[in-house]
Amino acid sequence: MQRAPQRGLNTMNMTRNLKSVALAIAGVILIPSCASTGNANTKHQTNPTESALAVKSIQHGKASWYSVKTNNGTRTASGQRLSNDAATAAHKTLPMGTKVRVINEANGKSEVMTITDRGPYTKGRIIDVTVGAAERLGFAHRGVATVKVEVLGKVKTDGD
Repeated sequence: MQRAPQRGLNTMNMTRNLKSVALAIAGVILIPSCASTGNANTKHQTNPTESALAVKSIQHGKASWYSVKTNNGTRTASGQRLSNDAATAAHKTLPMGTKVRVINEANGKSEVMTITDRGPYTKGRIIDVTVGAAERLGFAHRGVATVKVEVLGKVKTDGD
């Protein structure tokens, strides 16, 4: 009866050591990616410039949402890159860079956004918001909501 040649004890230990080293490296690489970067108890902080803004005019109407997919690309009319989660919106006539507060009249949720695009191009709608903003305002699943749009401007002080 012939026996198969046995591996040396040193060869087995080397293989085991290499596997251990490989697992250790993989652990060092993967563990930090599981860590959370946020704090669940962090409260939403308002933008410090928000408090320095006053309501200049108000519009009432329908809002809809748009995204990179429905915008046929990633660029807005202002030239900025469109992000689905950004607090940006499209309006037919307001100047680019105008700050607006969009309030969902059905649930009272609101968000301050910047006008970076033109639209909406559907009759009866006054503003298009990004899909992320629509989710935060609570109407992404329906697609359209009745909103109040407050056009914001800087508060005038005695020194202005």
